[in-house]
Amino acid sequence: MARYKEYLVAEKHASQNTVASYRRDVSQFSDYLNLRGLGLLEVDGGIVRDYMDWMLGRGKSAASVTRFLASVKSFYNFLIAAGKMKTNPAKGVSSAKVERKYPEILTSKEVELFLEQPQCVDAKGFRDHAMLELLYATGIRVSELTTLNLEDLNLAAGFIRCSSKGKERIIPLYRTAVKALQDYVWKIRPQLVLDEEENALFVNMNGERMSRQGFWKIIKLYQGKAGIEKEITPHTLRHSFAVHLLENGADLRSIQEMLGHADISSTQIYTHVMKGNLKDVYQKAHPRA
Repeated sequence: MARYKEYLVAEKHASQNTVASYRRDVSQFSDYLNLRGLGLLEVDGGIVRDYMDWMLGRGKSAASVTRFLASVKSFYNFLIAAGKMKTNPAKGVSSAKVERKYPEILTSKEVELFLEQPQCVDAKGFRDHAMLELLYATGIRVSELTTLNLEDLNLAAGFIRCSSKGKERIIPLYRTAVKALQDYVWKIRPQLVLDEEENALFVNMNGERMSRQGFWKIIKLYQGKAGIEKEITPHTLRHSFAVHLLENGADLRSIQEMLGHADISSTQIYTHVMKGNLKDVYQKAHPRA
């Protein structure tokens, strides 16, 4: 499994989350096979389908089953590349139908309310304000936010450089975000960082790189303070960023580039979100609806 991890990172440029999920899926599949006296090299398409049915029968969601299929196809592609298998037993196996759930989107007013929550009266408030403004200004993923370094920020030109999955993209910043980052980088960050070699843009109160778990807690803290009933996750501002740009006339290709989507189909989901929001507004506002 260690070599499979290397394959996912080096060859597929997979994120840490994807690597962890794929390895877990394959490990659980291996446990299932062991109970039946089989090994991973003895699998055919029928066994893959049986396991998928077994997962569904034990309450696993269609989304989990679909991800397993992606995981196992990737694993057997790795074995083929390593000369361990000649064909991929999962090839041709169709995924379970997944009911597509559209992401939760904050309204512009809800975003404003949320971004107003960090109070710039101490180091934590300035830092949190800068992080939330940057997230909504750029739509980057939380994993990308926490891996940003000082050199990725160009405040004079008003943009950040974001690297993910072996690709780099440049994303502009609006003036409020630039101001929030200036305050944090110039005044606050030097107070927090004790190690001169620490190059993380955002650090925790101990001066070490901010973790995803730490940022999650920050999101939940300010959701509570704002009193917003919608479930807010670190990805909510990313989704809201995309929909609000689309609503204000941005084209899909530009949004795709800023979000770092490899396929335009991933970005097109936001047009469906817009239509759904419009229908909700109509149902609530039209006197005959």
